[in-house]
Parts: sequence; structure tokens; C-alpha cells
Amino acid sequence: MSGLQLPPLSLYVHIPWCVRKCPYCDFNSHERNDLPEHAYRNALIEDLKQDLGDVQGRAVQSIFFGGGTPSLMSGDFYTTLIDQMKDLVAFADDIEITLEANPGTVEQGRFDQYRRAGINRLSIGVQSFNSTHLQALGRIHDGNEALRAATAARQAGFDNFNLDLMHGLPEQGRADALADLEQAIALQPAHISWYELTIEPNTAFYNNPPARPDDDTLADIEEAGFRLLARHGYQRYEISAFAQPERRAHHNLNYWLFGDYLGIGAGAHAKITHPGMDQIQRYQKTRQPEAYLAGQSGRRRHERQLGNNDRALEYFLNTLRLTEGAPRLAFNPRTGLGENLLEQLLQNAIARRLMSDDRQRIACTPLGLRHLNATLEAIETEQARFA
Repeated sequence: MSGLQLPPLSLYVHIPWCVRKCPYCDFNSHERNDLPEHAYRNALIEDLKQDLGDVQGRAVQSIFFGGGTPSLMSGDFYTTLIDQMKDLVAFADDIEITLEANPGTVEQGRFDQYRRAGINRLSIGVQSFNSTHLQALGRIHDGNEALRAATAARQAGFDNFNLDLMHGLPEQGRADALADLEQAIALQPAHISWYELTIEPNTAFYNNPPARPDDDTLADIEEAGFRLLARHGYQRYEISAFAQPERRAHHNLNYWLFGDYLGIGAGAHAKITHPGMDQIQRYQKTRQPEAYLAGQSGRRRHERQLGNNDRALEYFLNTLRLTEGAPRLAFNPRTGLGENLLEQLLQNAIARRLMSDDRQRIACTPLGLRHLNATLEAIETEQARFA
């Protein structure tokens, strides 16, 4: 019998526009100068109304405005939008509301407006403090603007903000990568996302790959960076996420712990659990902003139910990113799958010392976290045997 239970609920809101498409970006983002704020806000609210049946009595624990470049939108846009959302769904008393902001698209006054609108966390897309590397990445800001954005965030009252940094950049050496990280730490953000640049299909970098550090240099940068972050009190709790005590990202944790989330906006994704029907559904909204704005219905362009194999694999794809993994007792209520299947799926990875043989938690060993793809392949191998 399935033990599927309703998990916590978050809300993701996609803002699909940016000033310029970066050559490494494979997100649903589109260049546009004249932003249709009023029309898009109305479309978002209509979109949310169509999804209210998926709320199932829950309060929203977190909201994340992602993109694209959400900081292109005005403070008034978010003030009205958040007020209208509150009329439709309950907000948790301690709700975390995050907005992605890019240096070069914001200034002190706009941060003040975002704060008054109810946004209480920022994620600032710095990527690097080195102007040469930023230029190679196609960013519209320079190193000084990156510094000013972090300073402006704190002056506006944001004591909870993330700095988003990449390493393994074109022509970047170990010293430059660690200098970026040291500069980020000096700004004392509550949270740092630090990850290697990856070359994704359907990007300009994929078609014309830049020169990047070799594998040994990348490994050396990563290990040195981990030590540097730990020395300054940033705990690694996910593959590329580091936080000061009590400052982990609630919204992202809900993803990684296989919670539910509504998704509104062009191209937004969602995951929703229906315990009474023993179903877990995923859906994606219409990707093209113009098509999204034009229609009042049918924004769930794709909707599918997760079968047992998909449930198990997606659970592990998310939870095994966490350095501490997930409680073993959470597997059944989050997936509806049984303990016997769990034992079968993990045995290969445990035998290869990629996962710990822990009766309390499902977690990778340090080796398994370092080679997460191999860990997931080991689970998939067992899944194929018992399918």
C-alpha cells in the first residue's frame, strides 16, 4: 500500500527576459528591451488561478523569482504581484521570498523597492569579479558593478543574500578562481553558490567551445575552494551550495528533498503530489513568452505522471545532491515506494562504497558525492534488474 503523503509546497515564478543572452546559458531566456510588465503580471495571476487545485490546503513555504533576469522588472511589478498572490494562496509566517538579480540591472533604489514588496532574499548573479572573465562570459556587468550590487543589497536591508559564482572559466587559472572566491567571502553573504562552468547543448559555447582549465587544474581549484569556504564558516550542504549557519536556501532544499512546487510563467516547471490518487505529476508551461501571453488556457503544455521508476530515480537525483542526504524514513511518504525496493536499489552503490550503509539516512559517501553520476548509474543498474 502506498504511503504517499503531501510534502511542503513552494512556488517558482519565471521571468523570461534578459538584456543579452549569455553564451553559456541554456535557460528559457529571451532578449527584449520593452518589458510588458502589466500584461505579464496579469498572465501570471491567471496562471496561478488555474493551478489552485494543486495547492491542496497547503501554505506556500517559499517563492523563487528566477529567469532570465527578474531584476529587470520594477519594484511596483513585484509589489502588486505578491499582494495578488497573497489573495489566492496562504503564505507561511516565515516564508522565504528570493529574487535573482544581475549586477548591471539594479541599483540601490530598486533593491529598496524589492525589499518593501516583501522580497527577503536575493541571489546575485556575480559569476566572477574579474572583468576580463566576465567579458568572456558575455556578462553585461564588470567587476566593480558586481561589488556595488552586493554592497547595495546589504544597504537596502538584505542580510540574507546569495552570491552566485562560477569557476573553470575560459583562460581562468587557480589563482584567479580563488581570488573570486576570496572576494565573495569578504562581502560576507549568507550563502554562496560556487560551481564549475559546464558547456550545455543549444548554447553558443557548445557550438564554439572556449579554452578552459584542464581536469587536474579544475580538481585542484575545487579542493582548494572547499577548504577556503570551510575555513570561513561556509558549510557545504549541497554539491555547489555553501551557507553560514542557519542560512541554507529553504526553496532549494524543498527541491532537493523532493517537495512539491507550483510553477508559473513562461517555461516554468512544477511537481505536484496527489496522495488520494497515488500520483505524482510534473508539468511545464508554454515556453515562448509571446505564446504564453497570448493564451488564457492550456499553459500546461506538457503534463506527465511519474511512474515508480521515475519516482525513485528523480528522488535520488535530488536528495543525493545533499551532503547529508535525506532521512531514510522520508523515502516512502515522498515517493509512495516501499522499503524492500529501496534496499534493492541501493545495494550496488553501497557495495561500491558510493553510498553509506546507514539505517537512518540515504546519503552518498564522499567518494559517491565526488562521482555522483556513477552513483546514480549504479542505482539505475539495479533499477533495470528489478523492473
